[in-house]
Amino acid sequence: MAAMSVIGIDFGNESCYVAVARAGGIETIANDYSLRATPSCVAFSGRNRVLGVAAKNQMVTNMKNTIHGFKRLLGRKYNDPYVRQEMVHLPYNLIANQDGSIGIKVHYLDEDHVFSPEQITAMLLTKLKDTSEIALKTKVNDCVISVPSYFTNAERKALLDAAAIAGLNVLRLFNETTATALAYGIYKQDLPPPEEKPRNVVFVDCGHASLQVSACAFNKGKLKMLACSSDCQLGGRDFDFILAKHFNKEFISKYKVNAENNPRAFLRLATEVEKVKKQMSANSTRLPLNIECFMDDKDVHGDINRSEMEALCAHLLQRVEKTLQKCLEDSKLRQDEIHSVEIVGGSSRIPAIKSLIEN
Repeated sequence: MAAMSVIGIDFGNESCYVAVARAGGIETIANDYSLRATPSCVAFSGRNRVLGVAAKNQMVTNMKNTIHGFKRLLGRKYNDPYVRQEMVHLPYNLIANQDGSIGIKVHYLDEDHVFSPEQITAMLLTKLKDTSEIALKTKVNDCVISVPSYFTNAERKALLDAAAIAGLNVLRLFNETTATALAYGIYKQDLPPPEEKPRNVVFVDCGHASLQVSACAFNKGKLKMLACSSDCQLGGRDFDFILAKHFNKEFISKYKVNAENNPRAFLRLATEVEKVKKQMSANSTRLPLNIECFMDDKDVHGDINRSEMEALCAHLLQRVEKTLQKCLEDSKLRQDEIHSVEIVGGSSRIPAIKSLIEN
């Protein structure tokens, strides 16, 4: 029996992780598919409600009833311009409730249901809680949840409401930037003693939907956050979206099919370009994109290389540079005072972002 059952939840826009302090270290708990990452997806099909991996697997086939990307709807009103921007990425139905809040409309148990983003989040948190209880063989009530540093009070309160619905007692909401710095500090044995000059480290966290850059000063047993900057509308999915539009343009001229008129086809295209984007991080050669029976029973083919992708995404890379620049200015650190840069989050692995950091 584990005596300590406080779990840490990394609640991301694309996937979630759960960790626990065990045997002098931090252990990430695997889900029912033996994976550490649980997709942030909730799907409704017929009489079933499925979560995580099983829900993500039906994202294309059961598009209207598979809810993802709902983290960015927490604590927001339907007529918020931010929500309007978000709708471009969401294939399911959002409606305005009478009080102006957001409703997510799905077909479940043979009738239409409207859930709030908080309720959907609670369903996912319940799943993570159950997974933890099975792995730890003990009841889990207390947790710590990480949130983006730019989250407003309304968004934080909405997440706390979702946790309460899921039966979780949140001891603290932790900024993701602070959590990253803490994870670095815990495992570093060679930090300077408190009386010496601190070690300055910059963290670049580019995730699925947002970019956060932070600068921290470390001494043994002490951490000071110097500065933080973020672009909450810039992440891996924005690169996917541009690549999908690029290939779609090619397919219109080559095969006379337009995926923008067919949400399901566009979702398939976005899923495939994401795979190509990941392969491009390791290969500078031309990479193929093949989709069978894409639209009108046509098989489509295209290819792209890394330099073409970087040219298409140049304006996004400029925004990355701007965010990095702002963090450095706010921290008042000179370049020779920075010990190292640590990259976190899947999209920070894009070679163009890595070379921006190096420059």
